[in-house]
Amino acid sequence: MGLKDTTDGTSLPRPSGSFSKATPTPQEMDVVNSYNLKSTSDSFSDGEKVEKKPGGWRAVTFILGNETLERLGTIGLLSNFMVYLTRVFHLEQVDASNVINIWSGFSNLTPLVGAFISDAYVGRFKTIAFASFATLLGLVTLTLTASLPQLHPATCNSKDPVSCGGPNKLQLGILLLGLGFLSIGSGGIRPCSIPFGVDQFDQRTEKGIKGVASFFNWYYMTFTIVLLITQTVVVYIQDQVSWIIGFSVPTGLMACAVVMFFAGMKLYVYVKPEGSIFSGIAQVVVAARKKRKMKLPAEDDGTVTYFDPPVKDSVLSKLHRSNQFRFLDKAAVITEGDLTPEGVPADKWRLCSIQEVEEVKCLIRIVPVWSAGIISLAAMSQQGTFTVSQALKMDRHMGPNFEIPAGSLSVISLLTIGVFLPLYDRVLVPFFRRITGHKSGITLLQRIGTGIVFAILSMIVAGLVERMRRIRSINAGDPTGMTPMSVFWLSPQLILMGLCEAFNIIGQIEFFNSQFPEHMRSIANSLFSLSFAGSNYLSSLIVTIVHKFSGGHDRPDWLNKNLNAGKLDYFYYLIAVLGVFNLVYFWYCARGYRYKVGLQMGDFEENKSFSDVEMSSGKQLK
Repeated sequence: MGLKDTTDGTSLPRPSGSFSKATPTPQEMDVVNSYNLKSTSDSFSDGEKVEKKPGGWRAVTFILGNETLERLGTIGLLSNFMVYLTRVFHLEQVDASNVINIWSGFSNLTPLVGAFISDAYVGRFKTIAFASFATLLGLVTLTLTASLPQLHPATCNSKDPVSCGGPNKLQLGILLLGLGFLSIGSGGIRPCSIPFGVDQFDQRTEKGIKGVASFFNWYYMTFTIVLLITQTVVVYIQDQVSWIIGFSVPTGLMACAVVMFFAGMKLYVYVKPEGSIFSGIAQVVVAARKKRKMKLPAEDDGTVTYFDPPVKDSVLSKLHRSNQFRFLDKAAVITEGDLTPEGVPADKWRLCSIQEVEEVKCLIRIVPVWSAGIISLAAMSQQGTFTVSQALKMDRHMGPNFEIPAGSLSVISLLTIGVFLPLYDRVLVPFFRRITGHKSGITLLQRIGTGIVFAILSMIVAGLVERMRRIRSINAGDPTGMTPMSVFWLSPQLILMGLCEAFNIIGQIEFFNSQFPEHMRSIANSLFSLSFAGSNYLSSLIVTIVHKFSGGHDRPDWLNKNLNAGKLDYFYYLIAVLGVFNLVYFWYCARGYRYKVGLQMGDFEENKSFSDVEMSSGKQLK
């Protein structure tokens, strides 16, 4: 299925990433010079200044160190959480899956609130600092649930943990309290960590732009390393040594992360919050509605005047008026009384700039594409729930003495990503580039669409493997439901899911960060987290519906706690079918999408220069 992408030729943003050799304008020189001023000693106490002499790689080292230790703590504690809930808290797999999905969904919703608070009120440093303490408190709380006998159900000697007594209200409440603290921490750290790292570089210089690109590479490299460590070493400690030690190690690492973050305070660049973009979005919508009866000419014939002042210094690319969603252009049309004698809007809820209007258009263009990614992410969420349940009933031995922890199987997906990405970058991209002529081989939307296809294939293969596992287990007749079948039979579905992540997840990250205006990247990262929130809640909804309605008439439901009595393969097929419908929807959305010119399509040449448009000429509307 081909994905055809169009470009709106009327939108000509100034490229933030081009290394133009043309002489910069005086305004641009002033902006560069302003970043070379020394920060005052009270930069943080004054509410986060914009001067930028500190920062750079010295500051980023502390940020990356904090990020690495923080992720080692949170991911390390939760990577094996399905096993913890079923073995220690004695929850049924459906209930444990819903706890994980609902909590994960909430954790992916809170970054939207964190981004709003950070951009509008307190800045990124304070937001991350507060969130780090919340995360540490959450990890301590969950560690206590494993350490104190009063905070988890009594130990059960039965080989089937779900036949044992479940948690009481206090124990469940403390567990959910710890997860709640972690959600608060995620709300502050996830949307702000990448932008705070980017803040440390002067993006108006070639050195700063290269520094940002290198920061992204280091960020995702450390993230992959963290996942490998947590899915192997930490999970092994939890599974084979002790849950108390397995939870205490991540908690200690999180404490070190907090200390390291504050150790770099004197080196950080503190960018003052400029107000929430949500109010700007609302102002554009309200202003356009107030002028809804206004008639705009089909072509720009100079009969109307658009408010198009110079952008703020913090905005790295100027967006010019596009022909898409023209009804929003009315918000920028100057009518009588809209401007004060000083040339500023008399009422921001009636007159907005072209830049503000185009930023809203960017958001509107992205939302349909964003929504199409939710179902493919729902397929990914099964790796941490039902795939673990399958692994617990299979032969996990490597040699006579070593047994693979069930929660470590997702390492197969990570290894797939690590092996495939260099191959993709060095072999496939040049090959496709010769065919398509596109600098990246394929467009970002084609990359995302390919990931959706791999998600569908993964669910189909998962269903086939589960059917084979169930048949063999029933024929074996083991009363505990164990299957004489190697756990590595799950590898094909995990490899396909790794390819899905390599195409879909990385494609979405690049897509959101390239298609949003630079100063809206906190929202871009929040929107990405919101995708996971939607997928978690969708997965929980599907699990609940299937569990409730798939059984009856003396037949067990598909997701029965006894895997051999259930039909888990039917559940996988259901997600695959939903994925097919989602692929058609994504294809429809991608066909009409218009990339931001110059950021995705690479249309800017080295010697091109752009001037800010001060004010469109024309008559004011009466």
